[in-house]
Amino acid sequence: MAPQSLPPITLVLGGARSGKSAFAESLLATCADPVYVATAELRDDEMAERVRHHRARRGRHWLTVEEPYDLAAALAAHSRPGRPLLVDCLTLWLSNLLLANLPVEAEILRFTESLPGLPGPVVLVANEVGLGIVPDNPLARAFRDHAGRLNQAVAACSQHVVFVAAGLPLSLKDIR
Repeated sequence: MAPQSLPPITLVLGGARSGKSAFAESLLATCADPVYVATAELRDDEMAERVRHHRARRGRHWLTVEEPYDLAAALAAHSRPGRPLLVDCLTLWLSNLLLANLPVEAEILRFTESLPGLPGPVVLVANEVGLGIVPDNPLARAFRDHAGRLNQAVAACSQHVVFVAAGLPLSLKDIR
């Protein structure tokens, strides 16, 4: 898909290992100058392996920007007309904010308010975490609740929202 055919904001949701990142990357596969905004922090060997796997799958033509906290600023700095951005993933970004004791609701608001003003298209990846059991501790419940509100806020300002399950995309919203 060429950058001009991407809507301004696309949200790709799914569960763990659903294929959401690969699907999101495929939306930018034919773009000449894609930017991958990575929110993961390499806190352990397992996460480092996940990052290696993602990098190998993407290939070398992507510019990678690592930004675990100030996502609004990273998008503003790298967005250009015709230059698509892919953020993977909002859920890890949320985890980073919570673990750093940053003001989560204020950061979510700042981020979502920045999206409509970006000059180029952005594809955002997030986990849908609210489909399982109710977590047994306050931090996990707060995370689940913040993630649900974040996904709702991003979906509200997105023109295209896709849910991926078992590698299969299901369009939830498509306003073009």
